Amino acid sequence: MAAKPLIDLDAIDLDTVIATQAELYRFLKQRNRFEVLSGLLHHDVEGGVIVGYTDVRKDAWWAEDHIPGRPIFPGALMVEAGAQLCTYDVHQRRDDMEEKFVGFGGLDRTRFRMTVEPDCRLLIVGCTKNLRSRMFTYSVQGFVERTLAFEAEIMGVIV
Repeated sequence: MAAKPLIDLDAIDLDTVIATQAELYRFLKQRNRFEVLSGLLHHDVEGGVIVGYTDVRKDAWWAEDHIPGRPIFPGALMVEAGAQLCTYDVHQRRDDMEEKFVGFGGLDRTRFRMTVEPDCRLLIVGCTKNLRSRMFTYSVQGFVERTLAFEAEIMGVIV
């Protein structure tokens, strides 16, 4: 059974970009093809909630090969987008992150609820569960047109 949405998407402005892709990747280390996030729409640091998005396009680098004739956005990239969103949040919460790298620590409770096909916007919601000195855990959900596409618990390790 799919989880209840982490936030009410109708309660936030989904039309105003508050951080562009270039602004996000000033803090994130991924480059080129792995700059998966397209922008940020909502960031409540005190409440521990962040909402970003990925514009899933049919001309993206993965689309021709996954799946030929019917491109489906890979689940691994959905999770990667969620991990990058959470990493950005950690960078905004801590003053000591400038020279640090965040690696994938693990994945729990991951489910893919629908196929995500171009052209669409995948909204990604992250909610802080646990933030420690070297590790963090977030609950993450992805939505297409307010329909749950995936959910996961993502862990990151600060190196």
